[in-house]
Amino acid sequence: MKAQHSKVEKIETLLDRLGNLAVESFHYIALFIIGCMVIWSAGHTVIDILTVKQYATIDDILLLFIYLELGAMVGIYFKTNHMPVRFLIYIAITALTRLLISDIQHDHKADMDLVIITGSILILAFAILVVRFASWNYPSVIRDKHSEKPLPPGKTPRPEDDELA
Repeated sequence: MKAQHSKVEKIETLLDRLGNLAVESFHYIALFIIGCMVIWSAGHTVIDILTVKQYATIDDILLLFIYLELGAMVGIYFKTNHMPVRFLIYIAITALTRLLISDIQHDHKADMDLVIITGSILILAFAILVVRFASWNYPSVIRDKHSEKPLPPGKTPRPEDDELA
């Protein structure tokens, strides 16, 4: 009975490792493709600015900032395996700022759209403040389910960790 239980545990461990390898491989391949697309799009924008437009507008510069933030987000995910939510908010703020500037440049009038966009930027800026405060005061603890290390003092296990015990 014990030998059969040991075989099942070995198979589960092997399948766990294969599953983790498959997930990590998918993440790295997808991140590599996304990173290449960001570089390709940014390069295309720069070539377009240099050859067609011959000067960069504020829209172009803000678009390049969006590419920079996307590239940084991909790089951070490669290094840490964590998705930095703040970068998504920065991208949204940059995109809304780009929309706001474009709207002002083309319409030259104040309307309710400007209030909505600036209000949205303010809400996103506040969201960054909340995320920074929360991550500073309540850092997350991510553990491998096979880890034997105890949780740091004051930390409670996640519900998934309870299922493993």
